[in-house]
Amino acid sequence: QVRFVESGGGSVQSGGSLRLSCKATGLNFRLYDMAWYRQVPGEQRDLVASITSGSNTEYADSVKGRFTISRDNVWRTLSLQMNDLKPEDTAVYYCNTARDVRAWAQGTQVTVTG
Repeated sequence: QVRFVESGGGSVQSGGSLRLSCKATGLNFRLYDMAWYRQVPGEQRDLVASITSGSNTEYADSVKGRFTISRDNVWRTLSLQMNDLKPEDTAVYYCNTARDVRAWAQGTQVTVTG
């Protein structure tokens, strides 16, 4: 059974930083393109950043230059370094495969104030 566990969210002021982590189990992690998504209540879930199995990355325009996605295939961990956070980054953040997404986990809340 595929399972994701996200962590690292919290409350920060504008301009602050957070690093999100996601532990993946139940899949051959190194073979999958992975992604971070975010969702504001009442809105659709949006793709924030993705990373291929070969570590090529892509970002939503809104986070380019501020967020960095990375992966550790040994520890089966996906990370998202978020710098210069803005109030519009406030959302629940989820990790999942970049295509044919699996069941969504609980996510981790990021709140940016100021």
